[in-house]
Amino acid sequence: MRPVNDAEIRASFVNCTKGEAKRLAVPRDLADRPWDDLDFFGWQDQAAPDRAYLVAPEGDGYVGVALRRAAPGSAGFVRRTMCSLCLTTHTGGGVALMTGRKAGKSGQQGNSVGAYMCTDLACPLYLRGKKDAGQAGQMKESISLEAQVERMLTNLAAFVAKVRA
Repeated sequence: MRPVNDAEIRASFVNCTKGEAKRLAVPRDLADRPWDDLDFFGWQDQAAPDRAYLVAPEGDGYVGVALRRAAPGSAGFVRRTMCSLCLTTHTGGGVALMTGRKAGKSGQQGNSVGAYMCTDLACPLYLRGKKDAGQAGQMKESISLEAQVERMLTNLAAFVAKVRA
């Protein structure tokens, strides 16, 4: 992914108003991100832990989705969950239900779609072994990294399509 700047990020969102996009918290360290290892850029809002955002390349531009993270459960046991984008498994709170308000009138009426995703939205880094998911981790697969990335991007595109529908 080529590096994105603040203006490109804010202009990319499909499920929030221009005012909301203007006010959202974009990381200040964009120049320090590992862009060569990212297929999409995701981050959590440090001031509001229930908010997260992702921006993915699309054609000549980008598509962004504002997300809300469901509150973690309070189960008294360790549970493994799998990200629906990159298929990395995590224990504890490493995967969360992320919901995105639908675009357009449907979203204005309160409709949303959700998927279980890595809480930190670092899926590309987990696939490449640049970030460790702990004991649960990335499954050993017989397909190439390129095929895994393609599958992740297909899963992401399907989620974005549901947000836009």
